[in-house]
Amino acid sequence: MKMERVEETLERIRIEAEQAPGGVLAFDGDGTLWSGDVGDDLFLALLEHGGIRPEAYEALERLATSHGFAPGLPARELAHQLFAAFEAGRIPEKDIYEMVAWLFAGWRVDAVRDFASDVVARREVKQRIHPETRRVVEWAQRHGIGCYVVSASPLAVVEAAVLAVGMDPMNVLACTPRTEDGTVLPSIVEPIPYAAGKVRCLRSRTDQPLYAAFGDNVFDLELLAASRVPVAIRPKPRLRARAAELPSLVQLHPED
Repeated sequence: MKMERVEETLERIRIEAEQAPGGVLAFDGDGTLWSGDVGDDLFLALLEHGGIRPEAYEALERLATSHGFAPGLPARELAHQLFAAFEAGRIPEKDIYEMVAWLFAGWRVDAVRDFASDVVARREVKQRIHPETRRVVEWAQRHGIGCYVVSASPLAVVEAAVLAVGMDPMNVLACTPRTEDGTVLPSIVEPIPYAAGKVRCLRSRTDQPLYAAFGDNVFDLELLAASRVPVAIRPKPRLRARAAELPSLVQLHPED
């Protein structure tokens, strides 16, 4: 994968914008805009808070049973064991991304937003922004190019996190629990922005040319491939391993 300086990437995006005005950029969130995973931050904070409500427990047991866990454990312990199994590679990522979002079942939507904002502040996401990606965002904003964030982390925490980058929460597509009368339900709006679902979610919001996409992991590959200028940000080993499938993929030079 060729390494490219920010200035080189911006020049290629500028050329695309001249040729096809009105296009957009798309960014993954975790590992791409900031270091770490705000979905994990939110989940661990929820366990610490002890805020898993009875409304989430049936769905939690159903997920656990489908992966061979014995039923009957307390909600907090069950959620922790599922997450540990995910970290050990025994449970698909998609299942856990969905779980973290619907685990707030029974909460009021506004309370989830407040909780997520507090997590973003306490976990100092603003200090975790990658400087090279921030430069791309700021350049795009100066040139009137729309920026979307397409993330499999829960909507509330991604909306809170993008404010740290100066981005518009209205342009966030993330894992979204279903709601009823302002209360979170234990189910998810499909598709979630994961793997090919990232492209589907983005295209449900805009059909404008996708000048460039930015991602760090293998489940960003479809989104990267859908763009004219695909860019890896501090890529994880799984994305590096498949980079040859997308010959135009470059890595943005990291900055301090």
